[in-house]
Amino acid sequence: MRRMGQAPSRHGLKEISVSPGRILKATPVFDTYWRFAALRQNLFMQRVAGAPPPWTDDPVLAKHRFTNAYRAADRVSQYLIRNVLYRGEQTSEEIFFRALLFKFFNRVETWEELDVQLGWPTWRTFNLERYARVLDAIMARGDRVYSAAYIMPSPPFGSARKHRNHLRLLQHMIRDGAPLRVERARSLRDVFEIVRAYPSLGDFLAFQFTIDLNYSDMLNFSEMEFVVAGPGARDGIRKCFADTAGLDEADVIRAVTDRADREFERLGLSFPTLWGRPLQLIDCQNLFCEVDKYARVVHPEAKGNSGRMRIKQLFAPKSTSLPQCYPPKWGLKVPPETTGPGASQRPPRGRSKQAPVTFSSAAE
Repeated sequence: MRRMGQAPSRHGLKEISVSPGRILKATPVFDTYWRFAALRQNLFMQRVAGAPPPWTDDPVLAKHRFTNAYRAADRVSQYLIRNVLYRGEQTSEEIFFRALLFKFFNRVETWEELDVQLGWPTWRTFNLERYARVLDAIMARGDRVYSAAYIMPSPPFGSARKHRNHLRLLQHMIRDGAPLRVERARSLRDVFEIVRAYPSLGDFLAFQFTIDLNYSDMLNFSEMEFVVAGPGARDGIRKCFADTAGLDEADVIRAVTDRADREFERLGLSFPTLWGRPLQLIDCQNLFCEVDKYARVVHPEAKGNSGRMRIKQLFAPKSTSLPQCYPPKWGLKVPPETTGPGASQRPPRGRSKQAPVTFSSAAE
């Protein structure tokens, strides 16, 4: 079997052999993909270490807002892990309820408002009308209920208000036995198929929610098992490759993830891993989405499917601490100084009385 390699083609495109007879033809954006990943991860590690801004001399990264190289390191994922998944009862129903309640809206402020107004959210005490009224009140004062990160279609449950339909969907999923089926799933793909079967949850959302559930102690599958490319990642793949040799987007993501170390070495890039955790399929999927945005400025000639030419969100540097919290089952050797003093012992906000969970900074 020929070793996976890379060489220039007759058309000036890099040829990447991923298997016998399968050669991807990479554009200049492919090298930018790895440079962006290294720049973004180094910026993140400087922030975590408490270094003052600026954390990069790259003008695009300094001006615009991008997610981290590792999905679990992003602000909302960190909040989900620290303040939602591992706090409260650890039954499959309660974990599933908290995870989906948080992720349907994907907005920290919405979760905290529910906590303050109603007490710690639990399925055991869930009352749809009480929850809906809190969300109604948020909207009535002109605030957002949903994050702008995802497009969230309204489930077909008959209400004129989308947030009420999402509460009904969550209630339906739990009454339908989804938590137990998820807990008994034999693979990450099985979890995805269970979630995907419910109305309004397309491939992308179902996969994102699958990864979120997999952060909890409810599941323990490898993030290298399965991946689904979102719209942004598909745009990034199109910009990185002129020819994908007939591979679908998931296979391209896997081929790229598998060769990450070689690409960083080839380009002479320093990429600090997440305290020993290499890039996973979900991370490289996200990086394709982010390089799609980055390329709008750095490679304006590269065309994706969306036709977008600008990066909307600007980056406002803040010299604040970034306490880190990851699933204990990952066994990451996170230095104690990066977990934040007392951060993992902080009780949930509002009237909640749930016992805190201590997150180890060393391998379990």
